[in-house]
Amino acid sequence: MKNILIIDDDKLNLATARRVLSAEYKVIPAMKGTQALAYLQNGDCDIILLDINMPEMDGFEVLQKIRQMESCKDIPVIFLTADNDTETETRCFKEGAIDFIAKPFVPEVMRSRIGRALELEELRCSLAERLEQKTREVSDIKNKSCQDALTGLWNRVYTEAAVNKMIAQEAKGTLMMIDLDNFKAINDNYGHIEGDRVLKMFADTLRDFSGEEDILCRIGGDEFVVFYKDLTSKSEIGSRAADIISDLCDKLEQCKFETNSSVSIGIAQAPEDAAEFNRLYNCADKALYYVKQNGKNSYHFFSDKLQTEKKRGEKNVDLNYLREFMNRADGGRGVYSLDFESFHHVYNFIHRFVERSRREVQTLLFTIVDNDEQKMDIAEMELALETLEKAIYQSLRRSDVSTRYSSKQIIVILMDVNEVNGDMVAARILKCFRELYTGRTVQIDYGIASMDDAKLEKS
Repeated sequence: MKNILIIDDDKLNLATARRVLSAEYKVIPAMKGTQALAYLQNGDCDIILLDINMPEMDGFEVLQKIRQMESCKDIPVIFLTADNDTETETRCFKEGAIDFIAKPFVPEVMRSRIGRALELEELRCSLAERLEQKTREVSDIKNKSCQDALTGLWNRVYTEAAVNKMIAQEAKGTLMMIDLDNFKAINDNYGHIEGDRVLKMFADTLRDFSGEEDILCRIGGDEFVVFYKDLTSKSEIGSRAADIISDLCDKLEQCKFETNSSVSIGIAQAPEDAAEFNRLYNCADKALYYVKQNGKNSYHFFSDKLQTEKKRGEKNVDLNYLREFMNRADGGRGVYSLDFESFHHVYNFIHRFVERSRREVQTLLFTIVDNDEQKMDIAEMELALETLEKAIYQSLRRSDVSTRYSSKQIIVILMDVNEVNGDMVAARILKCFRELYTGRTVQIDYGIASMDDAKLEKS
């Protein structure tokens, strides 16, 4: 049964209205505006019949106060009036009433107008609910198109637009590029399901260290970006980065991965380093690269890199000084060993060199076999890989380059070596490996190809 609140200072009018309507509706009478407003603080109704001419507060004043109440702003109101002039009717609709009923009441007219008003209100509520549902659906679709499916963080497209909008509104902040070191080893050794679990753990940790206005993004793979709005103090930024690294490394340790995984962070500040997302991202990427090249498991500010370059720029050097300075970083013995990220750049450089000079360069790929017949646990695999690295170091020249590609494979570049000699070098490395290795018998396969060959030939 619908509730009708009737506000009228005339007892006879209230009695008449109750007699006409009580068979179909629950009627709640009020003789003053203040009485009705007090009821509406906690009570509810589906429609209000409101007399215009009342002492203390007329109907128009009461309606204004009703509309100021959040819970009552949409309740339909019908004015009750003995005035049937055009000016009164116009003001009734202008003040927000949906209809008016003339006094004295005509029962059929009153019931008809109230019934129609309630039908319209039901229709309005239904349409409003459908519109809200559609709005939610559209919002959900938009969010899904802007979110990373695995972690629920924003994707790069959304993040770029959101950060640029903040910067355009003169917001200051800090962009961190966060990378999981040796993530590939987790996928290789424990499977992609476990790898996905780690990525979700990463995302949840970043949420723990972020606020509502910060933008959290998964760029792809194990690479994340966070834009911290209004985080500008270098000491606070450094503390935040250190806390993130510590928390994530603790969680990785609890996972008991034997992959030597850690966390590296590159940091750029807006607007000091850049005032646009892509340039800010590029600055953070350079800072991250610095961390990767200097032991990983740390953070670095792009501005610190600039300060270092600026300091070096205070003094010009000649080539002799530069050559001596650079040589101090090279021990000069054995193969030149790099992490894979650096190796990738060196490989591309040598490939360009080969195209121009036609020098013979071979690529070796060593693979430790791990199958049903020779099942190795993680400790055995790591021992075999470390021993293979030592054998490569002892067997090759300082002009050759190597890198650990994964927990099972090592890549080697042999300078000025043809394919026949390359096989001889591979045999020498494997012989050295067998002399150094203390574990049970292990099978190692290798492939060899000239750098300009399209594919490797298995040996």
